[in-house]
Amino acid sequence: MAIMGVMGYRKRTGFLAGLTVAQISEFSLILGALGLSLGHIDVNTMGLITLVGLITISASTYMILYSYPLYLRLAPWLGVFERKKAHLKKDHGLLKQDLNIEVIVFGLGRYGAAISRELRQKGYRVLGIDFDPEVVRGFEEEGCSVCYGDAEDPEFFASLPLESTQWVISAVHEKSVTLVLLQGLQNYDYKGQVAVAARKISDVKPLTQAGADQVLIPYEDGAAQAIDHLFGGKIEHKAS
Repeated sequence: MAIMGVMGYRKRTGFLAGLTVAQISEFSLILGALGLSLGHIDVNTMGLITLVGLITISASTYMILYSYPLYLRLAPWLGVFERKKAHLKKDHGLLKQDLNIEVIVFGLGRYGAAISRELRQKGYRVLGIDFDPEVVRGFEEEGCSVCYGDAEDPEFFASLPLESTQWVISAVHEKSVTLVLLQGLQNYDYKGQVAVAARKISDVKPLTQAGADQVLIPYEDGAAQAIDHLFGGKIEHKAS
């Protein structure tokens, strides 16, 4: 976390990166075995390396799975690892000043990019948000309103012009990320409409209960639209 902080990353990014490298890997056991065979370490030291490996490998699995609640509990004490001006926060102040945004689209993959471009063609003022710097750079070259952001970052929502936004659309398919996004919008008292994407029909109910106004299932919706396009919405089924 100290290294990530010096590089200018936010405390959340440093915390998540720290969790992924918190364990000593199985490669440490290979190195330990080599040291033991060469006489550089004794059996007791090798046993200690093995014990630490088993503990950290097991613990890190659960720490990564529960990284979000862990971060929420520890965030007040993690500021010491963060610069006062983290480099990825530089655009956040500008977002608040743009009060003309009508639609915010999270996730600019194939599905989210298509939604964003279609909305722009229809005259909506759209702000695209993605966690991939290369994707953000590509949309900037197209002249689109776009910024780097993480839907799982609870602090990021404070920088968004939610007061003027009519719709927030999430094209992120991961249910866990979507639930965090919905909670973040509720925490900042967002009053507009929310549409989210899902992989399965079984995800519709929990996402709706979490605050989504509409749940989009790309393949299901695409299939229904294709049928309407091919048959004009009129299909006569003839029993054999």
